Amino acid sequence: MDVSHILDGLNDPQRHAVTAPLGSYLILAGAGSGKTRVLTNRIAWLIQTEGASPYSVLAVTFTNKAAAEMRSRIESLLEMPVRGMWVGTFHGIAHRLLRTHWQEAKLPQNFQILDGDDQLRLVKRIIANLDLDEKKWPARQAVYFINGQKDEGLRPHNIEDFGDLYLKTHLEIYRAYEDACQRGGMVDFAELLLRAHELWLNNPELLAHYQRRFQHLLVDEFQDTNTIQYAWIRVLAGGKDNILVVGDDDQSIYGWRGAKIENIQKFTSDFPNSETIKLEQNYRSTGTILNAANALIDKNPGRLGKNLWTDSGNGEPISLYAGFNEIDEARYIVSRLKDWSNQGNPYKEAAILYRSNAQSRVLEEALLRSQVPYRIYGGQRFFERAEIRNALAYMRLISFRDADASFERVVNTPTRGIGDKSVAMIRNVARAENISMWQASTKLLSGGSLKGRASNAIQSFLDLIETMDKATEESDLPTLCSVVIEHTGLKAYYEREKGERGQAKVENLEELITAARSYDPEEVHSFDAGDGGEEDAAAEQTVLDQFLGHAALESGESQSDPHQDCVQMMTLHSAKGLEFPLVFLSGLEDGLFPHQMSMDEPGRLEEERRLCYVGITRAMKQLYITYAESRRINGSETYNRLSRFVTEIPKDLIQEIRLNTVVTKPAYAAPVQRSRLLHGDVEGTNLKLGQRIAHSKFGEGVILNYEGEGKQARVHVNFDSEGSKWLMLSYANLLPM
Repeated sequence: MDVSHILDGLNDPQRHAVTAPLGSYLILAGAGSGKTRVLTNRIAWLIQTEGASPYSVLAVTFTNKAAAEMRSRIESLLEMPVRGMWVGTFHGIAHRLLRTHWQEAKLPQNFQILDGDDQLRLVKRIIANLDLDEKKWPARQAVYFINGQKDEGLRPHNIEDFGDLYLKTHLEIYRAYEDACQRGGMVDFAELLLRAHELWLNNPELLAHYQRRFQHLLVDEFQDTNTIQYAWIRVLAGGKDNILVVGDDDQSIYGWRGAKIENIQKFTSDFPNSETIKLEQNYRSTGTILNAANALIDKNPGRLGKNLWTDSGNGEPISLYAGFNEIDEARYIVSRLKDWSNQGNPYKEAAILYRSNAQSRVLEEALLRSQVPYRIYGGQRFFERAEIRNALAYMRLISFRDADASFERVVNTPTRGIGDKSVAMIRNVARAENISMWQASTKLLSGGSLKGRASNAIQSFLDLIETMDKATEESDLPTLCSVVIEHTGLKAYYEREKGERGQAKVENLEELITAARSYDPEEVHSFDAGDGGEEDAAAEQTVLDQFLGHAALESGESQSDPHQDCVQMMTLHSAKGLEFPLVFLSGLEDGLFPHQMSMDEPGRLEEERRLCYVGITRAMKQLYITYAESRRINGSETYNRLSRFVTEIPKDLIQEIRLNTVVTKPAYAAPVQRSRLLHGDVEGTNLKLGQRIAHSKFGEGVILNYEGEGKQARVHVNFDSEGSKWLMLSYANLLPM
């Protein structure tokens, strides 16, 4: 059998990972080392040479995009479809399992997935029902608590409050939230994983079935798994040596949302027969960039150990620019981007990365002024837009009348004269009698409890849903979508919103019809049943239900226009997995990056350092690091030190620059007194070297040095109480003494 097409172009460690005998493996894959290729080629190898059936393979990724790409690559290698193979995200696979085994999972057949916004609305309602002050007990904090407990595999009865008021109150909210979800047939994202894990534990025969079926488990981005995800995988593995995980402990940057770096660190002890294979050859970046990244990440203790290298040469040194302030920093970045474009390079090959979204404003202004096109990567997603969520809520009610979150969202959208008082009455009856809000509405109407305008409005709303359901019984998905948008009044509602904003919302609604038209359940879900129960369950689920599930799961996948030539702007977290020939790391200042809150906590500081490592390794050819010596934050001027992460990079890899000149004050070195300190004027000002001055914040000091002239000059002042600082005269407002 000719398998050369699977092995061609692989280096020795990659080849070893692809062709390794059946067993358990940790593939420690550095940035740009070809891990996706190894994973897909491994699956192709198992099917073609080891005789594995596609039905026996379960591959887990973290995005639907990655899952689709993996499937496409495998089919290309095998030159045959592999629809029987399960490839998907943790949430997608858990969703599939719960749809198939809804009875065993103790769920209604048409259970609804709550997105983040609907979950928040439900928690707000619960807090109000419990007579809690939302100012004291914020809903977002409660949502964070609930999701965090679920990520750890904990139900309310598993948690002791120990008399702690904070814990006791949030447990009360958690219990009420669970009751509401169970009553309304609703499942949030964290619940998908927890419920799927409990499905294994509570149904040993079902677990045994899937353990027999899935003989080959493969997990991508393993460093990003949380507690419940790893527990789910371990239970499915059942102690057998049939699991291959791919990850990089140096790129574990999602601790704030529950990812546990400990999972990858303890994999070899949990699977004692496993082998670790390191992929260290990088195919993305120059030697200089890799050496900088290696030196930085080496400062983190407890690493599994890996050193990236390349045979493509050292390339250009890393450029370091110190802006006088954030405006100067942004101006410099824009000037380099224009140079890049003038050299014939497309803007889309350049990226500006920053630690916080708040940094983007000044950068955006500078780009706009210079007419440099840009795009904020990872902006609001299509299925997260309010107008789309409203349309989907109507569609959920057509599918499942008892979807309380959807009922509340659109009962008065567009406005139809149903006030908060009427909605509260419906809600209270639903809660008191443990029924859905739809059922509560029909009961109140039949009993005459609702009067006048409110009664007519609610009856009209119920009739609208019933009419649309009957009218679209035999319709395809695009037609149903179109009916909803037109007959609910959503389109007319947004058309009345004047200007581009209203037009954009109308266009989004029209795009939803296009999305419905192009929707292919088999292609999107990347699943094919192949053994009994799954096939039957999939057949029972309507296309509408599948589409609604798809929309909920797609929430969080970024939408982009690959054809537009523009600079990419994004946070460092959003940049993971991407690469660009030209990269700017902006705002490298202590307090900003690393963030002030992480500087005193070793664990958080290590994650910040990993985040910087991720940023550096996004660059392929050129890397610029910039910072501002003064930055206006919340209306106040702050004076910053160069980030400690930059000082951890060897000096010989960095070239410090200023516009048109080489910097005279190295960022690494303490300022030194020059010969001119004893005499001379600060050009274009009434200040002199050696003169004592006063500053409103730092007190009294002596002018030691300066750069530039006039208002654009900056001066080096040694303050009596605050030490030495460089200040820009146009902002510092120094008073001669």
